[in-house]
Amino acid sequence: MEWDNGTVQAPGLPPTTCVYSEDFKRLLLPPVYSVVLVTGLPLNFCIIVQICASRRALTRTAVYTLNLALADLLYACSLPLLIYNYAQGDHWPFGDLACRLVRFLFYANLHGSILFLTCISFQRYLGICHPLALWHKRGGRRAAWMVCGAVWLIVTAQCLPTAVFAATGIQRNRTVCYDLSPPTLAIRYLPYGMALTVIGFLLPFTALLACYCRLARRLCRQDGPAGPVAQERRGKAARMAVVVAAVFVISFLPFHVTKTAYLAVRSTPGVTCPVLEAFAAAYKGTRPFASANSVLDPILFYFTQQKYRRRPHELIQKLTAKWQRKKGG
Repeated sequence: MEWDNGTVQAPGLPPTTCVYSEDFKRLLLPPVYSVVLVTGLPLNFCIIVQICASRRALTRTAVYTLNLALADLLYACSLPLLIYNYAQGDHWPFGDLACRLVRFLFYANLHGSILFLTCISFQRYLGICHPLALWHKRGGRRAAWMVCGAVWLIVTAQCLPTAVFAATGIQRNRTVCYDLSPPTLAIRYLPYGMALTVIGFLLPFTALLACYCRLARRLCRQDGPAGPVAQERRGKAARMAVVVAAVFVISFLPFHVTKTAYLAVRSTPGVTCPVLEAFAAAYKGTRPFASANSVLDPILFYFTQQKYRRRPHELIQKLTAKWQRKKGG
């Protein structure tokens, strides 16, 4: 670990002179972000094209999925800057505005994905547990678009402070782009960071678990509708419940646990630099899991939507048949 002697630590405050030796980021983050970029970008683009092409038969779940794919696509477009940054040893040459924008897009995608997945899960819960109720059918797609507009407003309001706190700085004679905030603003960032975790992750996660507990009880009951259509709906709901829960556990839970621990430690007076570095490494090591939701979301979509899963296969068959006819002619 190195020390930055250009800053001064105030008495009774957490240390601001620590400069972490984070060589693992050069080895870990560029390859992971590259995989997310080359897979997430085309997958989410294909989902947007497919849903827009079938807009006449658009369901409310499809509306939420479209907005989820849009959030993932916007985040994937920011990854080239991060790939270059970490490949160059945490050197940020793109300026302060780009730094703030990239950090904002990451957290907007993260919390937007959480809320849109929660909306999809709640819609599936209503379809299974309250299939005949009229109160949740009013408005149709228009109501879904209004919910999506509200989600974007909430996410923007939640994540806009990240663009305020994020900034560039100088460490080891090079410009860096701070993820959360500069070390001198650690204590000021703590209340916002904790509130973002509670409001942007813990509350939606609790709501999702409540929906899936009710959904599981309903699926396990034997007095529901019978027949192949009802069984298909039950199986579809069960698959979505399992996959969405897996996305939350894999992508979101480790990131928020380590982030919360790091925020608490770096704002605590008397913590030594090696301890800070260990918690920082644990937190930054889970960032790839959070970024992976841009790939897991479209996989979730194709896994649970059979009609869309068939379309790429049908398109490939048509193109293959057309190419064979030309070759035969």
